[in-house]
Amino acid sequence: MTSTTARTPAFPSKLPNVGTTIFTVMSALATEHKAVNLGQGFPDFECAPELVNAVTAAMQAGHNQYPPMTGVPVLREAVARKIEALHGHAYNPHTEITITAGATQAIITAILAIVHAGDEVIVLDPCYDSYVPNIELAGGKAVRVPLTPGTFRPDFAKISAAITPRTRAIIINSPHNPSATIWTAEEMRQLEDLLAPTDILLISDEVYEHMVFDGAEHQSAARFAGLASRAFIVSSFGKTFHVTGWKVGTVAAPAALTAEFRKVHQFNVFTVNTPVQHGLAAYLQDPTPYLQLPAFYQAKRDLFREGLAGSRFKLLPSTGSYFQCVDISAISDLNEADFCQWLTREVGVAAIPLSAFYGDGFDQRVVRFCFAKKDETLRAALERLRKL
Repeated sequence: MTSTTARTPAFPSKLPNVGTTIFTVMSALATEHKAVNLGQGFPDFECAPELVNAVTAAMQAGHNQYPPMTGVPVLREAVARKIEALHGHAYNPHTEITITAGATQAIITAILAIVHAGDEVIVLDPCYDSYVPNIELAGGKAVRVPLTPGTFRPDFAKISAAITPRTRAIIINSPHNPSATIWTAEEMRQLEDLLAPTDILLISDEVYEHMVFDGAEHQSAARFAGLASRAFIVSSFGKTFHVTGWKVGTVAAPAALTAEFRKVHQFNVFTVNTPVQHGLAAYLQDPTPYLQLPAFYQAKRDLFREGLAGSRFKLLPSTGSYFQCVDISAISDLNEADFCQWLTREVGVAAIPLSAFYGDGFDQRVVRFCFAKKDETLRAALERLRKL
């Protein structure tokens, strides 16, 4: 018998610049130091018992085998009705709505479906950390265009300057993670006008669609004919119904785009949890839970902002999502990342540096807190933060 040495072959990484995400790092640090975790964006409270009961009933009714690849019909129909009621755009539930394994899978599937080697995709920094790796996995090139520092408004002159003959798509996100800003109707119309003479596609990340405050309305891409006709509109039941671990999302897109989307979808996840889909369809029959969500989260935002009002943190506006950004300049000379590490270890509250959302690590002395927490969790964090 020939003696051989066991060896794991080396190979070139497809994502050589990707390491452990900042969310995993800060959550682990929060656990280690028993800190209040206002870093990673997930609720620490339960969903409505009626939703759990609806999923349980679906399991007991025998909905436990593969559903259709595109999603169970009753859920796709419920999603189409919801979009039409809220935004006035009618999607065909059979050819234009797809149920996905969360919004993250929806986004990478859309990118894989449309981006070819060498294509360019515009992303607006700061942006969610999955966008750029998704583009690179598809063989594309991410073209980073900064949102306006301080206000996080889209700079259409810079977006226009970034467009080339190789631009395949642009990704937008409103309400925005991490800045907690929302796009206005006028800004959506400006984007519509900018894209009109082009064949550029749009991926509109709208996972925080029901977290818009102070009487404002969410300006979905579905409201603008010139955007809806070229857009994959992504949303998340996990965010809306406080069940991030269920990983169920949706994509609404014109039939031609949906057909290409589903070609990839059927081979990267094929389909999505059957009883959860049936439970969600039943729960969606009453719109009250998502219609009341803005008031629910606005109360938490206001509790958190009022608690910091007398502190040295400078509060930035929070008009949407469940995040609050603060300027730390009056508290520390540390950069954002080091401040978040210090805050977790020494103060006992975890936050996320905004620099983690920029390709170049741009540091503007701003960190992000998540207020999707029980009121007692927020009060415990505030008691510690007010001492700074």
